[in-house]
Amino acid sequence: MNGADENNGTVQSSKDIEVEGEKDKEYPGSDHSQRYSRQERFAPFGREGQKQLLASHVLVVGAGALGSAVSETLVRAGVGRVTIADRDYVEWSNLQRQQLFTEQDAEERLPKAIAAQRRLSRINSGVEVIGKVTDVRAQELAELSQGVHVIMDATDNFETRLIINDIAYKRGIPWIYGGCVGSSGMSFTFLPEETPCLNCLLGTIPMGGDTCDVHGILPQAVQMVAAHQTMEAMKLLAGQRHVLRKKMLSFDVWRNERVEFGVERARRTDCPTCGEHPVYPYLSAANVEKSEVLCGRDTVQIRPARPKRLALRQLAEQLNSLREGNATATPYMVMYRVNGHRLVIFEDGRTLIHGTSDIAAARTLYNKYVGG
Repeated sequence: MNGADENNGTVQSSKDIEVEGEKDKEYPGSDHSQRYSRQERFAPFGREGQKQLLASHVLVVGAGALGSAVSETLVRAGVGRVTIADRDYVEWSNLQRQQLFTEQDAEERLPKAIAAQRRLSRINSGVEVIGKVTDVRAQELAELSQGVHVIMDATDNFETRLIINDIAYKRGIPWIYGGCVGSSGMSFTFLPEETPCLNCLLGTIPMGGDTCDVHGILPQAVQMVAAHQTMEAMKLLAGQRHVLRKKMLSFDVWRNERVEFGVERARRTDCPTCGEHPVYPYLSAANVEKSEVLCGRDTVQIRPARPKRLALRQLAEQLNSLREGNATATPYMVMYRVNGHRLVIFEDGRTLIHGTSDIAAARTLYNKYVGG
């Protein structure tokens, strides 16, 4: 397992993890000495593997269906620190497959990262769970990935995955791709300096561009992808790289199909991410204002060029003073209903504008009520 050492730019092996401030750490306390006993009794993993898990830090990008399943598995397994980053909040349509969330979370429209953190901290108080409400782009990922040993992909778009890919290969951090839609799923473990990167594979491997908003999703497909991803993560974190699956996995649980195929030949010497002269192209647009339609949701997300620091309660009062709509504030966001639209405004200025897929119209609403 590789992890970036931010102090000197070197890359660690998994055998080095436990000596960084963790050598003398008890895991777990005497009152819970049997918590991980079933994992430890699996000889190839053992007690040493469990110690390695406790000394590890995993970043999960996305807290939807896949992120929920991945995060819960890792927290229950005893990974010492799990950071979960997600930009969205819990809605009723999530409850069919996103196992960490409750009806109360949906009623309160709680940010997914916060809801996940609360639930997982109750599941295993012996690990540190950190929820980050943020839209993960280059700048955010540069901060979130510091000291991380593995990055878990639980996103819903290839733009974010390509940013993950760039930062992972730049810093020498393994990352584990996972995607599912309908009844099918895919997974692959990307290892800097060992495997082709995502940039190499796109255009060569049919990784798909469908979304669950359009084509639906079966929870069994989610669980299968999460199982493969987290198994690979535990192998890495336990220092068992020799048993990693070296092939791309694709399956369909409805059609009872499964296939694995090698990707070694897809590696390109001119790849801008992992080639002979890498430039990491997807890390270069950190401060560009971004507007995008969220597929299947009749919603536009607007992300300001530079993060703001909004006083949410004050903003709600200001919006209500306009007497055009109704604004309510929570500790994490302001919800403003006006003229058939619903604006969800986060503290950093990022805003979801529901009720339109017209970016120009959404930006007009954003500039009027949030400020450009």
